[in-house]
Amino acid sequence: MTKIYTSASQIDFSLTDIPSMPAPSNVMMVKPTYFDVEYVINPHMKNQIGQVDKMQAQNEWDHLQDGFEELGFDVHVIDGVKGLPDMVFCANQSLPFIDSDGTKKVIMSIMHAPQRKKEVEVIETWYKTRGYEILHLDSSKVNDFEGMGDAIWHFKRKLLWGGYGFRSSISAYEQISEMLDTPIIALELVDDKYYHLDTCFCVLNEKNVLIYPDAFTENGLELINHMFENVIEATSYEAEKMFAVNATCPDGKNVLIQQGCTDVNQKLRDAKFSVHEYSTYEFIKSGGSVFCMKMMLW
Repeated sequence: MTKIYTSASQIDFSLTDIPSMPAPSNVMMVKPTYFDVEYVINPHMKNQIGQVDKMQAQNEWDHLQDGFEELGFDVHVIDGVKGLPDMVFCANQSLPFIDSDGTKKVIMSIMHAPQRKKEVEVIETWYKTRGYEILHLDSSKVNDFEGMGDAIWHFKRKLLWGGYGFRSSISAYEQISEMLDTPIIALELVDDKYYHLDTCFCVLNEKNVLIYPDAFTENGLELINHMFENVIEATSYEAEKMFAVNATCPDGKNVLIQQGCTDVNQKLRDAKFSVHEYSTYEFIKSGGSVFCMKMMLW
C-alpha cells in the first residue's frame, strides 16, 4: 500500500488493514553539554540567544532520562558535539522503524536549517554501530525532511503521519511512502510557531491523540478526527508557551509532558492516562520539549 492521503475523503483503509509494528523499547538521547540558543531558526528562539541556564538544562535532561528508565526503557546516550547546540533535539535527524522480519532500518533527515545539517552525520554514525540499515532520500528531489519532528508513527501500526510546510516537504513523503511501502497521512502546518508536527500532534495510542487544532487546515483536522476515536485539544496558551503537545506516550498509557500543563493534564487523566510532569523550560527557549529530546528505538 503506497499512497499519500491529504483529505479524509481519500481514506480507503481502516487501521486493521495496516500491518502492526511493535512499540519501541529503547530510547536514544543526546547529552546537552553544548546545548544553547546560538541562532534563531524558529519563533521561540527570538530574544533567547545566550539565555540558557546550562546547569538547569542538564538537571532537566537528567530528570527526563530518569523518567524513561523508571518506565522500563533502556536509554542510550550520545555525547553532544561542540558547535551543534540543537543536536540534543534528537527526534529530528532520523526516522527509524522495524520491518516485519525484524530488520531495524532508519531514514536519515535532510535538515532544513544549515545550522543543523551536520547533526545528521553524527547520528548516522551512531545508528551504524547499532546495526541499523541506513536509508537516504534523493536530495536532488527533496530539499528538506526533519525525521520524527515531522514524521510520526501511528501507535503500533506501520502508518505514518507526516507534517509539512515549514521543515519538511511533501515530496519527502512521496519518496518515503515508496521506500517503505507505507501509507502516509499528510498534514499541512499553517502556523510557524508549530513548525514541526510534534509541536501540535501527539499520538497517545491507537485510538487517542493530543493536538493543537489551530496548527492545521480544515482538511488536516478532518483526517485526524477520522482516524482517532478521541481527539484531545490543547489550549493556545499551553500549546504555545508550555509546549503541552510536545509530549510523548511511548507505551500507550504513560504520558511524559512539560510540567504545569493543567488543562491538558486533566484531560489526559480523564482519558485514563498516567501523567508524568517534567521541567523542560530551558529547552523550550530553543523551541523543543519532551518529544524533541528523545528518539524511540527498537
